[in-house]
Amino acid sequence: MIKIRRILCPVDFSEASRKAVRYAHEFAKGMGASLVLLNVVEPRPMAVDMSLSYVPLEEDLEKAAKEDLEEIIRTEREKGIEVQADVQIGTPSETILEKAEELDVNLIIVGSHGKTGLSRILMGSVAESVVRKAKCPVLIVKAEEKEFIEEGE
Repeated sequence: MIKIRRILCPVDFSEASRKAVRYAHEFAKGMGASLVLLNVVEPRPMAVDMSLSYVPLEEDLEKAAKEDLEEIIRTEREKGIEVQADVQIGTPSETILEKAEELDVNLIIVGSHGKTGLSRILMGSVAESVVRKAKCPVLIVKAEEKEFIEEGE
């Protein structure tokens, strides 16, 4: 029997990652697993655009992400899920993989933005990189995926 004890769910607050949290919730509830939410803030390039009066620094983005995660944490705990969250500064795919190793997670559930063509080549795909390099199973949830029906609906 497969035992899932800890699930890692990277969150960037996009529609795809919000759907991934819903899947992670269902897996955690069904398997009695704990849930770890992770937001990764990418370091900003050092170039300064003088036309902008204010450019948020990593610390500002980190603080905002922690506040946004608090709402998800509260909701999950109200539903009986053991959840913790972390915000780290780094390269998303590398940070996700490092966190998965550090916490010995059994499953990663990640949202995919479904980029294709040039944008995918230029920006890369976090989900694709995680799938290729993770040492545990990875479930990719697409933003445009058909909604699943929750119990009681």
